[in-house]
Amino acid sequence: MIQRLSHVSIYVLDQDAAYDFYVNKLGFEVRTDQKMDNGFRWLNVGPKGQPNLQIILMPTAPGPMMDQETSDALRALIRKGVLGAGVFQTADCQQTYEELKAKGVEFKQPPTERFYGIEALMTDNSGNWFSMTQPKEAYATPAQ
Repeated sequence: MIQRLSHVSIYVLDQDAAYDFYVNKLGFEVRTDQKMDNGFRWLNVGPKGQPNLQIILMPTAPGPMMDQETSDALRALIRKGVLGAGVFQTADCQQTYEELKAKGVEFKQPPTERFYGIEALMTDNSGNWFSMTQPKEAYATPAQ
C-alpha cells in the first residue's frame, strides 16, 4: 500500500540558479546536493518544517533520461511558463507575497480572493508557475 508522496520533480533550466532561488529567495532547506558517478547532480530541497517532502530540482540537459530533442522541447515549455508545478500553502498570503516580491520573486497575479482562500500566482526563475495559497479552513492541508 502506498503511504505517502515523498519526492516531486520540478524541471529547471539551471540547477545553480534554481538552488539560489529555492534556498535564498523561498527559504527552503537543502536536503541533498550530491554529484553522482555519471555526473548527474542530485539536488533536493524542501520547505522548512516539512521534512517528509523533497523537491528534486531536475536538470533539463540531454542525458540518460532524455535526448536533445526532448530537452529542447521541455526547455521551451518551461520558458513559456506553461508548466504549473504545484501549490505552496501559507498562513498569510499577502504578507508572504510582499516578502517574496521584495526578494525579487516574480508574480503573475497578486493575492486574490477565491472560494478556497486567497491565492497569488508566482513563477520560479526557470518559468515554472506555482499557486501560493492561504486556504480557508475547509480547504487547508494539515501541517505534519
